[in-house]
Amino acid sequence: MLPLSIEQRRPSRSPEYDQSTLSNYKDFAVLHTDLNLSVSFEKSAISGSVTFQLKKLHEGKNKSDELHLDTSYLDVQEVHIDGSKADFQIEQRKEPLGSRLVINNASCNDNFTLNIQFRTTDKCTALQWLNSKQTKGGKPYVFSQLEAIHARSLFPCFDTPSVKSTFTASIESPLPVVFSGIRIEDTSKDTNIYRFEQKVPIPAYLIGIASGDLSSAPIGPRSTVYTEPFRLKDCQWEFENDVEKFIQTAEKIIFEYEWGTYDILVNVDSYPYGGMESPNMTFATPTLIAHDRSNIDVIAHELAHSWSGNLVTNCSWNHFWLNEGWTVYLERRIIGAIHGEPTRHFSALIGWSDLQNSIDSMKDPERFSTLVQNLNDNTDPDDAFSTVPYEKGFNLLFHLETILGGKAEFDPFIRHYFKKFAKKSLDTFQFLDTLYEFYPEKKEILDSVDWETWLYKPGMPPRPHFITALADNVYQLADKWVEMAQHLKTTEDFRSEFNAIDIKDFNSNQWFCSWKL
Repeated sequence: MLPLSIEQRRPSRSPEYDQSTLSNYKDFAVLHTDLNLSVSFEKSAISGSVTFQLKKLHEGKNKSDELHLDTSYLDVQEVHIDGSKADFQIEQRKEPLGSRLVINNASCNDNFTLNIQFRTTDKCTALQWLNSKQTKGGKPYVFSQLEAIHARSLFPCFDTPSVKSTFTASIESPLPVVFSGIRIEDTSKDTNIYRFEQKVPIPAYLIGIASGDLSSAPIGPRSTVYTEPFRLKDCQWEFENDVEKFIQTAEKIIFEYEWGTYDILVNVDSYPYGGMESPNMTFATPTLIAHDRSNIDVIAHELAHSWSGNLVTNCSWNHFWLNEGWTVYLERRIIGAIHGEPTRHFSALIGWSDLQNSIDSMKDPERFSTLVQNLNDNTDPDDAFSTVPYEKGFNLLFHLETILGGKAEFDPFIRHYFKKFAKKSLDTFQFLDTLYEFYPEKKEILDSVDWETWLYKPGMPPRPHFITALADNVYQLADKWVEMAQHLKTTEDFRSEFNAIDIKDFNSNQWFCSWKL
């Protein structure tokens, strides 16, 4: 049993119901999803069909005869159940969740096939289209971003992280396509159709699609980089020394990489995100290409998502920290294993500062700076996005590592947790239950944690103890600059006192901090 203050908050069922979907996902299991899509750059639209293999989950009077799916700004054209045309209605839009697709008389069979034909519209929030003048290669480009609730704007679905399924996809496009799965070699003569398979069950928000003038090059024994031809060699050089090393390091901390391949798509210059953890195909910003490999550690974060977020997933966006807090924790464990423990702690110090700045700049910190969120009033999960789930979540896990006895004591729990919930979705209460069950002899230590403050109170969390050696080096140099600036008068004076040797051993984070100072 958890501490009383937490038990009082426990939902009637775990995992907690996701309120950010209009679907009745609790009534059906998705056994498999097949996408058959066509990309039209002329119309800036994707059209096609999605086919679900479904199973009813309830018996007797509780068995649902209606099927509800999420849509948002979609043109739904036809619905078929087991090959027969079915009636459907699109309900009035409910901001920000979209429009519920209602299918009556779903099927008299417990297992059935649902096929929906659809087309995206010019209001689609899932896709970004670029014309030929907006890319350096002079060819059009499209990429998707479905997190948190934008999969419903690409295709009708149970758009919740609580629902996972395997996927297959057949995508027709005049330009090369990448997808969040493994490419299936096609022996047909139609070179404009690209086929993919995702054998690990994933939620809809993790689907990633991009199409454009893409070339590829190997960057490891199980990794390939995709990008526009003009930057391919730079991307290959940037990643080829480190990606496999990151994967092997993560495997030692957690367990074997589940997904087969780990590829990277370096997007066009206007890509507005740092990265997106689409399984098998990390979507990355071109700003990672620094030509000195100084930004490569960012890949450790997206790679870590292969376990936290992709393999083990938050059941709803209220518990987003289970995705991102764990990912930042694993990212820093990877970095620490490669570069040393002081580097891990220095990254944590920077994260602490970012967390403080994020909370200070929030319009509503009382609501959005808690680790566990409450988005059950139709709040858009995008509105709650901040540094909090990343850094506050990391600090909780780092605190647990510390009080439980360090990495040697915490690492067995990491492996147990990710094995227990692999291919599943969970909430914070299930995480806590698993933690307490794993450490029965350390219940008093766990009870000493101020869970109410960590999970539900706004503002900064209790500060853990960090190794400050790398930060101290930066501050000492900065203090020397400030002191000498009061005495030195000319550029030559400064050159005699300071030189490149002072910073030759700085890592990229130390460089960044010295610039900020």
